[in-house]
Amino acid sequence: MTVSYKRLWKLLIDRDLKKKDLIDMAGISPYVISKMNKGENITVEVVGRICRALDCTPNDIMEFIEE
Repeated sequence: MTVSYKRLWKLLIDRDLKKKDLIDMAGISPYVISKMNKGENITVEVVGRICRALDCTPNDIMEFIEE
């Protein structure tokens, strides 16, 4: 099972935000963004930070895809 963050990227576009804005708002590193670009796993803590920064739920930013 893989993780897709396409929902997050779409949410950023809809809110006219850039990935750099997300880094600043959520207090995450560019490395985390790099991992997400590759569809790699991130920690629940990071998911929580992103959700708090964007006032959304994990379902709004990610989905699991069956392989």
